[in-house]
Amino acid sequence: MQIISKNKTITFGPRPLVMGILNVTPDSFSDGGRFTQNEALSAQIKTMLNSGADLIDVGGESTRPYAEPVSEDEELRRVLPAIACIRALHSSIPISIDTTKAEVARQALNTGADLINDVSGLRFDPDMIRIAIAHEAPVILIHMRKTPKDMQDEPVYDNVIQEIRDFLAERISWATQQGLDRQRIIVDPGLGFGKTVAHNLTILKHLRAFKKLECPLLIGHSRKGFIGKLLTLEAQDRDLATAMISSYCATQGADILRVHDVEKTMQAVRLHEAISQAP
Repeated sequence: MQIISKNKTITFGPRPLVMGILNVTPDSFSDGGRFTQNEALSAQIKTMLNSGADLIDVGGESTRPYAEPVSEDEELRRVLPAIACIRALHSSIPISIDTTKAEVARQALNTGADLINDVSGLRFDPDMIRIAIAHEAPVILIHMRKTPKDMQDEPVYDNVIQEIRDFLAERISWATQQGLDRQRIIVDPGLGFGKTVAHNLTILKHLRAFKKLECPLLIGHSRKGFIGKLLTLEAQDRDLATAMISSYCATQGADILRVHDVEKTMQAVRLHEAISQAP
């Protein structure tokens, strides 16, 4: 399976690809404010690259529960220098821009990003689909109830797997009808985006149900709140648990793992790959 952008082809192999999270926000739930200065930003990018990151995801607006939105100008001020910094350090690594704003996506793509990671599933900004098509940019479609500000207000599902899969199927159908090439769609069931601990565990248990959508499957579990609730851990102490879930996701057909600590998850997926290829 491959994802084809305007300038790159991303090929999926025997192990999941590891996407490093680069938050350039002051209020991210896990590492808010750590990488807003040039020196720290450059050091973090180098750490991800040296750890073997396959992709880097840049976000300038927090999507943690109850987060307040930021202006377009502020988001651009945060993300464009980060994308330029990645490109200065590595000319070809795929970069995704984590945004729901079409103008942010457009300028990010012009600066060197390759993919659009839209937590709204292309619902919040009607121009986002046009930007994706015009730039031949792959899109990550995520399932989320409501908005980050209210997504955790009593989330209820009759059948969480079926409802998420139906939502993603509808988004795929809508996007392709608008003219987006199906080979440019990645799906993400949205762990933590309007889900309880039980919902998140059910999603992980039944990951293979989302493979029926026949699109690459991205899982964003890193340092999420359900890990903290299950293990009584603060966000910065959840990387070992994240790597363990990464290893499990590798056995369930995940194609991309979006994580904060690239090194630990890269170790986990490389071990999975070695075991799976053993005679």
